[in-house]
Amino acid sequence: MSKRIAAKYKINRRLGVNLWGRPKSPLNRRDYGPGQHGQRRKGKTSDFGTQLMAKQKLKGYYGNIGEKQFRRYFAEANRRKGDTGQNLVGILESRLDAVIYRAKFVPTVFAARQFVNHGHVTVNGKKVNIPSYQVKEGDVIEVKEKSRQIPMVLEAVESVEREVPEYVNSDLKAMKATFVRVPELADIPYPVQMEPNLIIEFYSR
Repeated sequence: MSKRIAAKYKINRRLGVNLWGRPKSPLNRRDYGPGQHGQRRKGKTSDFGTQLMAKQKLKGYYGNIGEKQFRRYFAEANRRKGDTGQNLVGILESRLDAVIYRAKFVPTVFAARQFVNHGHVTVNGKKVNIPSYQVKEGDVIEVKEKSRQIPMVLEAVESVEREVPEYVNSDLKAMKATFVRVPELADIPYPVQMEPNLIIEFYSR
């Protein structure tokens, strides 16, 4: 499991953005980098640094994706027809853990990975415990009956912190969601600006 889970809020401070838009992010109190040198004045960022930052933001947002897997996603996005940047965010939003998060069954992207790993969800009636599983349009994702009273799930369902996007049809009473379509970049409710075009430049060096 990625060590990133243990230090998720350090990602916010290192990147200088509230990546998940959460009120409890320490960035709201300390808007500088972590560690003893975090408050040093930063120089002008190079083109490479800007591209790297764009990649780290998008990769960090989904919480658990390693570099090797992220590079595979980029290769797949590049192979498909159409805009590579749009394809990339479409692949990321089609991950089962991302859909679970968007459907508001869990409070965070980190919790979504764990929730899927522990076998709490089904896709079209079949148990799936692989967070990176690619959900297809029309697939129905459901929280298992015995998992619906988990405190974390109840907290997420009642939260007003975020809305369910249009490309996921979520029935919070039945704990069931349908993945309506693969979203465009403009449809995805990222709390910060994502720049997949810079990621394309990064991998095209």
